[in-house]
Amino acid sequence: MAKDYLEEMLGENEAILLRARKHWSVLFGNIALEIVLVIALIVAVFALLPTVAFPVAPLGFFLVLVPLVGMVRDVLVWYNRQYIVTNRRVIQTAGVFSKDVVDSSLEKVNDVKMSQSFWGRLFDYGDIEILTASEVGANVFRSIGEPIKFKTAMLNAKERLGFEDEIRMPASVTSDIPALIARLDDLRQKGIISEAEFNQKKTELLAKM
Repeated sequence: MAKDYLEEMLGENEAILLRARKHWSVLFGNIALEIVLVIALIVAVFALLPTVAFPVAPLGFFLVLVPLVGMVRDVLVWYNRQYIVTNRRVIQTAGVFSKDVVDSSLEKVNDVKMSQSFWGRLFDYGDIEILTASEVGANVFRSIGEPIKFKTAMLNAKERLGFEDEIRMPASVTSDIPALIARLDDLRQKGIISEAEFNQKKTELLAKM
């Protein structure tokens, strides 16, 4: 199976943990008028078809294409604007043919803020603000679907990345091995790592003792 655009950008041993998009209500708000226009024009064309001259009918169907093309464009723009959490970074992609990509390394993420309005809590959407140590500063994802799930996935990935960095340190600078194993077991119980990963990392730590 051919890789999509995002998968081609992934580094070695980098994996996608979560993909998200703007909430469906954002898409609906963009195409609602276009849907109404398409329906209205189709009804008008078929209603007037028996009473109008032949050249006028094709013109009516051509007019239907105008809002229809706009609706397809809005759907493609919504579909291709993605917010991705990998085991190393957070990526924002946009664009149908040309692409804009912004990513933030999990190592540089200082804080994550989430805000949800009443309607956001009701329909499960909200804004995610990522504060980083880079020059870019804050990166805001607005009206994202399932923001709690997105925030949790990002924080879990950051915690796991930090722990793996600590494990890779030389034994001379690594902190207490039993404490690290205890932290590793905590990650396993939270579901951040699997049982197989727990056993593998535990073996690596024990080998340093």
